[in-house]
Amino acid sequence: MSPRILIALVVAGGIGLGAGFVAWVIVQPGATTATPAESSGSGEARSEYRERFFSGDPDRDVRSGQEMKPRW
Repeated sequence: MSPRILIALVVAGGIGLGAGFVAWVIVQPGATTATPAESSGSGEARSEYRERFFSGDPDRDVRSGQEMKPRW
């Protein structure tokens, strides 16, 4: 088999694999991931979820902290 035909077959196979992967990713119907806030659909639920996720403990003092001591 000549090298040109072999190269053409490898390139065509790569293009076919790439096209197949793209089609597989696009066509999958339930493949999207949803966070709990997105599943409800309301803006209030999203903001409440964000507030709970990002808010810290209000009773904890984080101003002074502990001195960092690197372990060289």
